[in-house]
Amino acid sequence: MRISVSSDMAEPVARSLVALLRERGHEVVTHGALRPGDDPQWAACSAAAARDVAEGRADQAVVCCWTGTGASIAANKVPGVRAALCTDAYTADGARRWNDANVLALGLRLTSEPLLKEILDAWFAAAPSEDTEDRENVARVGRLDLRRDETRGDRP
Repeated sequence: MRISVSSDMAEPVARSLVALLRERGHEVVTHGALRPGDDPQWAACSAAAARDVAEGRADQAVVCCWTGTGASIAANKVPGVRAALCTDAYTADGARRWNDANVLALGLRLTSEPLLKEILDAWFAAAPSEDTEDRENVARVGRLDLRRDETRGDRP
């Protein structure tokens, strides 16, 4: 799987994230502080990683900033992206299962390497639910993107 990763700081957990994804056999594309010469601001690098997913250059993305909040907000501004800030394995599982999240947001401040491994295990083990109600909710989120584009006068 091709995973786009962004971080506004080259913190140890961000570097561990890239290494762990590669160890799991994923192709990793980096943005922000993880890529020399790239814009490290969380809004810019998170949006870049999210665009990789929305435009089909990556299967999923992981976006990071100090709390994970800004990274998730920026990623969710990209139409077609469903970013989830996950602080534990249960939330990561639920985000993939019930929300069909395609971008994982992580906080650099509180995510230890053992916790990171648990979150990644849960994220990659979970599959999107086939339950009708869950699928309809995900479809409704997609329609919110369309309404936002229509309000701005853009067309997808």
